[in-house]
Amino acid sequence: MARLKEVYEKEIIPSMMKKFGYKNSMMVPRVEKVCLNMGVGSAKNDPKSLESAKKSLALISGQQPVVTRAKRSIAGFNLREDTPIGCKVTMRGYRMYEFLDRLFNLAIPRIKDFQGISLDQFDNRGNFTLGLTEQLVFPEISYDEVGVIHGLSVAIVTTAVNDEEARELLTSLGLPFKNRI
Repeated sequence: MARLKEVYEKEIIPSMMKKFGYKNSMMVPRVEKVCLNMGVGSAKNDPKSLESAKKSLALISGQQPVVTRAKRSIAGFNLREDTPIGCKVTMRGYRMYEFLDRLFNLAIPRIKDFQGISLDQFDNRGNFTLGLTEQLVFPEISYDEVGVIHGLSVAIVTTAVNDEEARELLTSLGLPFKNRI
């Protein structure tokens, strides 16, 4: 079993039941899935950049990414419909907990001048989205092997009904938020 899932089952569920007054453990919010998305705007001109992004995302997530394509043509961006523009991965279960463990304990502390994650990135429904400016913060990615540095969007989808419950869940799991004064 993943280390983070054990922490969730043994420590977080009882503490959240006590704090929020849940009647049973099934009412406690949990992380449902984690979606990683890499937009590659240069893919329309340089197909190798998309392959580089796919390789990086596969190393980070441990599963094969899906190529995302443009839904419609946009003349201002010189973009045609059905052109590859990025890649994405959705993780659930064991891989999701392993990824969150690596994100919270290895990748986020490697961000240069890190002051904590803003609390403004919740969507009022208990979901959280984090943007990383480069994929090099993950230990699986070597600087020498990466041709182009891409940004990465990490969406953590929870079953929480509001931001307060989701914030408590993610803080308990180890996500380092900024302290508000």
